[in-house]
Amino acid sequence: MQFVSAHAYTGTKPWDALDLVTFEQPTTVRLHWTNEPYVWHVNDGEEVFVVLDGEVDMHYRVNGVDKIQAMRAGDVCQAALGDEHVAHPRGEARILVVERLGSI
Repeated sequence: MQFVSAHAYTGTKPWDALDLVTFEQPTTVRLHWTNEPYVWHVNDGEEVFVVLDGEVDMHYRVNGVDKIQAMRAGDVCQAALGDEHVAHPRGEARILVVERLGSI
């Protein structure tokens, strides 16, 4: 799992970019609203998860050990193939998710 704070990112020149993922398959970009946790899952491809509004605790496992990353508006999470994770919003949250078409 890679976490990025959009607020902290600064390029060396205008329109510099931080490449997070290059997708090779049909991809969806979806805006989600939620006030409840999702389910533990492993995506069948890369995922980019951006908190647009609210706060989310991203629970994930590394070598069987549970970890939690607190995310606020502007924070980005890149989940690689095989990363087991579940998002737990703190109240309402709006989240932009970019992932393989048909992924759960």
